[in-house]
Amino acid sequence: MIGRLPLDEQLAALKSTLSRNETLLEVLDRTAVLDLPGWYLTAGCLFQTVWNVVTGRPPTEGIKDYDVFYFDDRDLSWEAEDAVIRTAAETFADLPAEVEVRNEARVHLWYEQKFGVPCPPHTSTEAAIDSFAATTCCLGVRLEPGGRWRVYAPHGLSDVFGLVVRPNPVLAPRAVYEAKTARWRRQWPELTVLEWPAA
Repeated sequence: MIGRLPLDEQLAALKSTLSRNETLLEVLDRTAVLDLPGWYLTAGCLFQTVWNVVTGRPPTEGIKDYDVFYFDDRDLSWEAEDAVIRTAAETFADLPAEVEVRNEARVHLWYEQKFGVPCPPHTSTEAAIDSFAATTCCLGVRLEPGGRWRVYAPHGLSDVFGLVVRPNPVLAPRAVYEAKTARWRRQWPELTVLEWPAA
């Protein structure tokens, strides 16, 4: 089982597994060219590619979009983020998937209105990834100069390969976790979804 391998071998397995998703590789390559500060490809497209490969499905099956996070706190205006989003839209226009690019330095400006709880300002892209509703989702990959993969996985990779979804009650409310996991269970019934902790 991959989750029980030494960490360096888990990283090699992650790269090998994600590389079976050609859309994901293309998003990585094109985002590297955009040269966004502190960027990562993150969230569902990563762990869901792993789930697909582990369960014998096509690598892209059920993946709704490809999330690119970056962090630029020099200008928190919507206009600055929108300019990046427009450039990215042109960059990814011919791909068979939606690529969503967001500046994580701005999340605190809209989060409470959308999710009902306040979000302290993030200090980095990594801090934003740390706040996902499930620890299993806390995963980011980017290409460094020379093509080296940088992997951010603060909770490791064992749950990702083991099809375990574990709650991360640091920001997102319980309802967000339960809505996401209900949707994932329908797509990947092999998942083990752990309950949100009692208050």
